[in-house]
Amino acid sequence: MYQYGHYGAALLAYAPIGAAVALAGFEAAAIVGGAVCVSLSTLPDVDHRLPLIAHRGPTHTLLFAVLVGAALAAAAAVLVEAASPFVDVAFVGFAFLVGSLSIGSHLLADALTPMGIRPFWPVSRRRYTLNATPAKSPVANYALLLAGIAATAVAAGVVVTIG
Repeated sequence: MYQYGHYGAALLAYAPIGAAVALAGFEAAAIVGGAVCVSLSTLPDVDHRLPLIAHRGPTHTLLFAVLVGAALAAAAAVLVEAASPFVDVAFVGFAFLVGSLSIGSHLLADALTPMGIRPFWPVSRRRYTLNATPAKSPVANYALLLAGIAATAVAAGVVVTIG
């Protein structure tokens, strides 16, 4: 998928989590989490600019998703200044979830394409694909973007209605 498709996939994946975080009383964290999720959603495609790294290689794996989540959690741990250890753990866990989810949404979007992904590399080289649409399809990319925007609007509506 292309940039807009990945943005939509990230919004689609994050919307229910953002709504839950906002309903728990952390509206600002929900908004920042969504912005971070969307901004990291195209990170796996950095492999286009890295020498010796194949496209949809190591940056398109669950291992990479965990590493990005761990890096974001580590950054959050450094920034945490809350008095309660529970809040600290929750914030760091949320950061891990946002980082991992942003990469996971990218993988799911790329799994829609004929090229697919190898999510379990280096353990397995098996390729997974739904072969639903070419990555370059403007219809598919904008449909994902619109689905993500719609999911975000529904989540926001739920938060306004319930919260």
